[in-house]
Amino acid sequence: MTTKAGHCLCGAVTFEARGEPLWIVHCHCESCRRQTASPATTFAGYREEQVTFTATTRRMFESSRGVRRSFCTTCGSPLSYAGKSFPGELHLYVALFDHPEQLTPQRHAHFGERLPWLHLDDHLPHGRG
Repeated sequence: MTTKAGHCLCGAVTFEARGEPLWIVHCHCESCRRQTASPATTFAGYREEQVTFTATTRRMFESSRGVRRSFCTTCGSPLSYAGKSFPGELHLYVALFDHPEQLTPQRHAHFGERLPWLHLDDHLPHGRG
């Protein structure tokens, strides 16, 4: 079984994801843009039991009803997303993995919310969620 590791900016929070992700997407929704201060972010979706965090400086924030986002309390790096629309899943930010180049996106989510000046010509499908 493959294991992929990652960490926040300061290294206070590390994680391991065991096995292959369920999916990998670029998300364009407003909430993700605001949390990451970027025009889009890329997530790898795993089952909760596949992921282990190894630090106590990870905190949870309920960004909207039924949505929990975690972050490092030392450096502020966003770490994960969990929502009632994805029961049993934990979504990790691909940019935090030690080797993000190994996690290739498969589609776009919330493409209708993308910023009009962001032009991507990757030919990936555009999905809602």
